[in-house]
Amino acid sequence: MFKRVKEATYLTAEKAWSYRAILRYFFIQHERMREFLFPEEIYEYLIQYDEFKDYPIEALHIDLDTLVKWGNLIARQELGKSRTVEEFKKKRFRYQSTPYTIEFERMLIQLEGMGEVFGGSLEKSQFERLYQSLAKIERIIKGNLTEKNEECAQLWDDTLSYFRQITQNTSDYIAYLNSEEVEEQMQTEAFLVYKDQFTTYLRDFIIALQGTSLQIQDILLAITKSELRAFLQKVIQHKDQVFRFEQEQEETDPYKEQEEKWASIKDWFLGNEHGESQYEMLQQRTTESIRRITRVVQRLGERHQYFRSRKKDYLHLAKWFSSLEDLEEAHQLSSVAFGVLHTRHFHIDHIPTENIYTDVWDEEPMEHETKPITRNYREKTRPGAVTSNTKKKEELKKQYLEQKQQEKKLIEQYIEGNEIHIENLPLVESHVRKLLLSWIGKAMVRKDRTIKTELGVKVRVVIRDGRVLLRAKDGVLKMPNVTFQFIDLEGSAS
Repeated sequence: MFKRVKEATYLTAEKAWSYRAILRYFFIQHERMREFLFPEEIYEYLIQYDEFKDYPIEALHIDLDTLVKWGNLIARQELGKSRTVEEFKKKRFRYQSTPYTIEFERMLIQLEGMGEVFGGSLEKSQFERLYQSLAKIERIIKGNLTEKNEECAQLWDDTLSYFRQITQNTSDYIAYLNSEEVEEQMQTEAFLVYKDQFTTYLRDFIIALQGTSLQIQDILLAITKSELRAFLQKVIQHKDQVFRFEQEQEETDPYKEQEEKWASIKDWFLGNEHGESQYEMLQQRTTESIRRITRVVQRLGERHQYFRSRKKDYLHLAKWFSSLEDLEEAHQLSSVAFGVLHTRHFHIDHIPTENIYTDVWDEEPMEHETKPITRNYREKTRPGAVTSNTKKKEELKKQYLEQKQQEKKLIEQYIEGNEIHIENLPLVESHVRKLLLSWIGKAMVRKDRTIKTELGVKVRVVIRDGRVLLRAKDGVLKMPNVTFQFIDLEGSAS
């Protein structure tokens, strides 16, 4: 089980296009009961395709030798019937495909026919055939095993074949129902056309499953292990009659494998000590699929109903109102059709408390002012005197100018030869640190690194190698070594 399967190498090799074409031809001829093929015959088949137009026969011999090395073909030398001197001098081989290769190609043909989605089906007749087969086994066992070994072996093979079909088809079909493709198709309006057919298919399967599963369970419980072993003895005796040159490598219990297959059938229908049976799970999955289809159809119907014209409904309702003679009955019909007309719901943004556990009854009542819905409505306003704020503006302006003058004096204290070097600065005020950092930020977005500051002077920011510490009263900042160069400082100061 753990060895490398070299026979599968041809499927993923670089020249898989030629290897697969060669072995597909071998499989076709194997199905026609032609086992041995010559290279010339294979070459005539290959050159029919456009992909092999430039494919020489020497390349075919190389590919055949490679497939022989991988175990896909068996080469046998043809010793007699040489037609030419060249054939007599040259070794001629005929090739036969190996069992692994035949099974690979048979599997690939099945996969190619499946496509990209799961197959399978829910065939109710498969359970009926399995029940009939198990019933025959029970009759043979209870009838003292008078049938021939060949009939018992055939019946046993049919039972396993029916059970294998049930497990494979049901599991594949359930996977198909849960696939993404089916989910997408269920969301379309076109699914409504098939929903009845789909639901009927699933419902008929559940009915047939419930009708035969109980009978199958009764048979599985009625047959004991000793009775089954007596039946399997006749099956094994028939299988031993098949002539084989190969001998068994080790002594094994001939009943063990067959009894495990019977145990699998029992576990599928009756369950085991570890959980529920696959039969019950299949029933649940099918029922869930019907529920899911019902929900999808309901949603699609609601969506379709949303866009449907209500003209006929309103006409019918109008005729209904017209036919009523009593006003009180018309009021009752109106309340049912349109609801209560005098109820209003108001919402205001007043939040009386932040406590989320406070009940409505504990809160203070809210006030709501209803404004008339008219085009010319305007809220009433009272005339007021115009207030002059000139004095306040002058005071704020004076404070701002004094603050800027103080900042300018502080900056001028740190200027040495029209430059400020960060590495030479002493402990500075926090607003000086913020001012210097704002200059750096403004200068970094300009190519010439030159800005005009709030003080009315031009400053060029030069970033040098290394990092320095800027000490301020609110902390120490590690930053690049920056130098501020003041341009035309004297002119601006004057």
